[in-house]
Amino acid sequence: MRTVPSILHLDMDAFFASVEQAAKPSLRGKPVIVGGLGGRGVVSTASYEARVFGVHSAMATAVARRLCPNGAYLWPRFVAYREISEQVMAMMRELSPLVEQLSVDEAYVDLAAGPYGPALAAVPPAEGSEFVEAIAQDLRADIQHRTGLTASIGAAGSKLMAKIASEQAKPDGLVLVAPGQERAVLGPMPVRALPGVGPATEQALRRAGLLTVAEVADLPEEELVRLLGKAHGAGVSLMARGLDERAVVPDRDAKSVSVEDTYEVDLADRDRVLHELDVLAARCVRRLQAAGRSGRTVVIKVRRFDFSTLTRSETLRGPTDDERVIAATARRLAAQVNLTGGIRLLGVGVSQLAEYTQEDLFAQAAAEAAAEEAAQAAAQAEQAASLEPASAPIPTASAERSLGSRLWMPGQDVRHEEFGAGWVQGSGVGRVTVRFETPDSPPGRVRTFLVDDPALSPAEPLPLRPPVG
Repeated sequence: MRTVPSILHLDMDAFFASVEQAAKPSLRGKPVIVGGLGGRGVVSTASYEARVFGVHSAMATAVARRLCPNGAYLWPRFVAYREISEQVMAMMRELSPLVEQLSVDEAYVDLAAGPYGPALAAVPPAEGSEFVEAIAQDLRADIQHRTGLTASIGAAGSKLMAKIASEQAKPDGLVLVAPGQERAVLGPMPVRALPGVGPATEQALRRAGLLTVAEVADLPEEELVRLLGKAHGAGVSLMARGLDERAVVPDRDAKSVSVEDTYEVDLADRDRVLHELDVLAARCVRRLQAAGRSGRTVVIKVRRFDFSTLTRSETLRGPTDDERVIAATARRLAAQVNLTGGIRLLGVGVSQLAEYTQEDLFAQAAAEAAAEEAAQAAAQAEQAASLEPASAPIPTASAERSLGSRLWMPGQDVRHEEFGAGWVQGSGVGRVTVRFETPDSPPGRVRTFLVDDPALSPAEPLPLRPPVG
């Protein structure tokens, strides 16, 4: 066991909502909710001002709107979040090569493996704790200086306690648990505070009269194994006593890459389902290629109108990142599924990942088939035009969507040729409302335009702070 709390757990405070408030001066100090905006949307992050009204992550957006009708409801801007995340993770890697990123806004770092490690090992535990506290406070200050955002940090001798400490530190704080104090900190907490203790485990413990972590820690491990099963019971017993020897593991290897969408209106048309699978396959491939990976098994996920969910998969001869191959495979898998009644959710994923792509006969065949199909379509169009020059094809629903008015999402970055940078506040009835402001400007003025105004265009996110140094 460590004698110095040299493992840090960092968690950005209300990350998505905080980025939006930092980017949009008019939203600072106001309730901001980021997530899906449709009838089936789910809250991803709520600012602390919104949480006062009872809004929280994973809540249905429709419920959030009833609780907080005057909040700003924004579509996620993942490009902006990733840029800030990369800055924060780079700062953590300056402290140690052992950084285990759990999500875009959360990570562990092991200070003992970095440049401060020898100094931490050379001083008494009390001085080592003070040194760790100073490092953590400097990290929080650097993050706020470079991004304008706040982070909460927990420091402890294990990942378990560092995570629990960061929860206690929220928002914008630092909590340090000295090695040896684990049981004193954990004891009064409810059993749900332990990782892996969900509603079912909580109920099993409650039936046995175990309500606090201290009561679980005092129970012999054999009793917990009897209550919860061998693996889970032994794990809960160790956690309740504050024992956790898991190492901080950098660059956790993903086992799969997938994307999915939930639709506001059930998909009832097979052609529309196939079109959406093509869109999902393209998004999945972009993620694969961004990670420098390929995959051998293609998986589709289908949730039907009655909430029944099923998956189908097909394993290819070799790993691929070819969009045509993955889309064609997803379409073949969809042919195995009964789509009558309507589809609520679709997903496309790739597993059995590799760091290379083999020469794939599937990809070559798909390319040849696509070229032949295009040539046949062109020939048919030419023939039809010669026979009936005055006739025009009837556009499909998907074509109408692609050729119709641009879709402006609340929170989206835009630029106007006359008024400069701004963001979409709302749209509807052929109009889009834009607030013109930047991260370093005062709250801006609101103007309304036609949705097809040629002077208005999508834009990349502006940096929250000027580049440092």
